[in-house]
Amino acid sequence: MQYFTQKDEKLVCLLCNHYCHLSPNQVGLCGVNKNSGNTIECLMYGHLAALNIDPVEKKPLYHFLPNTKTLSLGTIGCNFHCPFCQNWGISQEKHIDNRHYYSPSDIVQSALKYKCASISYTYNEPTIFYPYAKDIAVEAKKAGLKNIYVSNGYESHEVIMDMKGVIDACNIDLKSFNPNYYKQLGGKLDPILKNLKTLKALGIWLEVTTLIVPTKNDSLQELNAIASFIRNELDENTPWHISAFHPEFKEQNLPKTSLALLQKAYAIGKEVGLNYVYVGNVSFDNITYCTQCHGALIKREQFNVVFNHLVQGKCPFCNKKPEGVFDEN
Repeated sequence: MQYFTQKDEKLVCLLCNHYCHLSPNQVGLCGVNKNSGNTIECLMYGHLAALNIDPVEKKPLYHFLPNTKTLSLGTIGCNFHCPFCQNWGISQEKHIDNRHYYSPSDIVQSALKYKCASISYTYNEPTIFYPYAKDIAVEAKKAGLKNIYVSNGYESHEVIMDMKGVIDACNIDLKSFNPNYYKQLGGKLDPILKNLKTLKALGIWLEVTTLIVPTKNDSLQELNAIASFIRNELDENTPWHISAFHPEFKEQNLPKTSLALLQKAYAIGKEVGLNYVYVGNVSFDNITYCTQCHGALIKREQFNVVFNHLVQGKCPFCNKKPEGVFDEN
């Protein structure tokens, strides 16, 4: 895809739903995409702020190649300004360290070297470095690797449509169901809801995460609204990760999310009919149960898989294949 379009004397950036109208030499809200005269230049292309090997469960993805490693990468910059961001040191950074350049081929070779099954575009918001992520992803597919997108869901419609056949799985933050709260974070709710439905329709494996921030998005009514949206507009087999908040960045004075509230949120998810609800950032036995015979299939403690009873990707008790992408070997 072309990542911009012309409008009058400006270029419109097509990477995210802000659709920044940029004059020559102007940088978008993300701080890292610039109108360089005849194109939108992705200033941090090839310049990483973070590169690590993670368990795929850390993304979090629980129904996508469990117990495998993923090469995780991120740059600086973000199109939101969440006051609770755990990666604010890079997401809110504007200075690009360009001393090291990592080509798409370099990234893919590193993933292969360390026997990763996938590459994850994560840590900061990947839609703002989508030109780089896509180039890596295309090379990764040639090498037999999967591609994972961990995002706030504020991609442009153009990017979402371009992801089909390139990105294999997404974990999208659904931070709230309150448009006013999203406005404080730097975005709008409706585009995210539309993108979630489009990702599901495109056949990209989708899991949803909600960080429960005390006094901000923790009412039982709002949690019910989020769970009901996932159940009714996506489907009952879309995993919902409810994640505990810990004081971070500009939200140092808020308490951490209580275990009691997390348990209530879990119960809400199950009550509205979600088959897969998981609790993150605390010690919690996250077990995937077969939806047909209710046998325990996969148990996790934090990011570690304690057991995986799947046989050729199927339940060993009733032979049903759980929803997701599983190694069938």
